[in-house]
Amino acid sequence: MTRYVALLRGINVGGINIKMVDLARVFTQLDFENVKTVLASGNVLFDSDSTNVAALKKRIETALNTEFGYEAWVFVLDTPALKAIVENYPFDPDHEGWHSYAIIASEPAVLDELASLSDQLDPNLEQIGVGDGVLYWEVEKGMTLKSVVGKYTGKPKFKAFTTTRNLNTLNKLLR
Repeated sequence: MTRYVALLRGINVGGINIKMVDLARVFTQLDFENVKTVLASGNVLFDSDSTNVAALKKRIETALNTEFGYEAWVFVLDTPALKAIVENYPFDPDHEGWHSYAIIASEPAVLDELASLSDQLDPNLEQIGVGDGVLYWEVEKGMTLKSVVGKYTGKPKFKAFTTTRNLNTLNKLLR
């Protein structure tokens, strides 16, 4: 069995409300084991004997669409991949007054497009770094939605290709 995390994009914000008990039930009905939700922002840990991440993603998205009636976007990572994302965070995760984020991208072209924002950033407000399938982002607290990266990643064209998690959340998923 492999331990995975499913990161759901856009639930419990913008009108798509799903109770974590209902979310866990769907994952259990998919015959995943040791299902555990973490926080109310769409983070699900589960075990599966499948090693086909693309197939897991498709099964989960289809089940969520059927059960909750919305277009689901799910990012599935095994725990070693998640651990690598956390361990490779290039900035000080304890930077006082700043948020530490990982923007997980499912398409290399999307990651490249986001990385191209680096020349537009005010380093006194935010900075980015590119990792394996992830854009690391550090932004001053209170400026997340006002920042260049925050505004850019909020565009509808990124819904199916990115999800953002605070580094603290990712660490909770590893415990």
